[in-house]
Amino acid sequence: MRIFPGNALSCSIASLAVVTLLLGSTALPLPALAFSQLNPPASQAKDAAQSTQQKNGKPIEQALEAPTNNNALPTPEPLINKQASQSSGDASNANKSVEFLYDIDKAPEPVKKLRTAIVEAAASGDLERLRPLMNVGGGLKQTQVTADDPGEDPIKTLHDLSGDPDGIEILSILLDIMSTGFAHVGQGTPDEVYVWPYFAQKDIKTLSTPEKVDLMRIVTAGDYADMLEFGGYNFYRVGITPDGRWKFFTSGE
Repeated sequence: MRIFPGNALSCSIASLAVVTLLLGSTALPLPALAFSQLNPPASQAKDAAQSTQQKNGKPIEQALEAPTNNNALPTPEPLINKQASQSSGDASNANKSVEFLYDIDKAPEPVKKLRTAIVEAAASGDLERLRPLMNVGGGLKQTQVTADDPGEDPIKTLHDLSGDPDGIEILSILLDIMSTGFAHVGQGTPDEVYVWPYFAQKDIKTLSTPEKVDLMRIVTAGDYADMLEFGGYNFYRVGITPDGRWKFFTSGE
């Protein structure tokens, strides 16, 4: 029998269809994946992330939180107040004529007022604002700045002592000194006076670590080493009498 080309093509297509059907029936079915399975919801992703974080330690948010302040360094003022409660009693026992204070409210009212005026004048940056506080021209009642010539104009002297042409440096030193604790010296005697800074009346070799911090807010570590060799505090100090007179602003022993 004669086979035409068209019949051959039909037979080939039919055979191919049978083979494809047989192969498809023996293969394992592939399940169809829903879109939600390809892209899990945000809640599932969050749960998975939290599980991973728990395995690795603290959550990321907690790790990025600022540390607690349990061991934070205290600010200067609380440090002074804390030191006051710890040291004033020891100082009184060491020397009955010297009392170390860190609360200005424990000073007489005239002393408090003059200290406030000194601080305000020093903070202004105007050296001349110290003139009326020093009672310039008042003879023996004028504030002593140098031992060489008590009658010299103290404002001019301070201007010459300052490392800058405007007297800013000396005002900054004065402000730092008046920010420390103070010593009550010679109580009940004609020489009674309140002295800043308090470590001017202490044995420099016995300063506690917090007291050294107070000191080095005013002087350098090199200055402190020189004081140890010298045997005492020899930088600037301020003295105010109980009746509110600025007695001295001097440096040295």
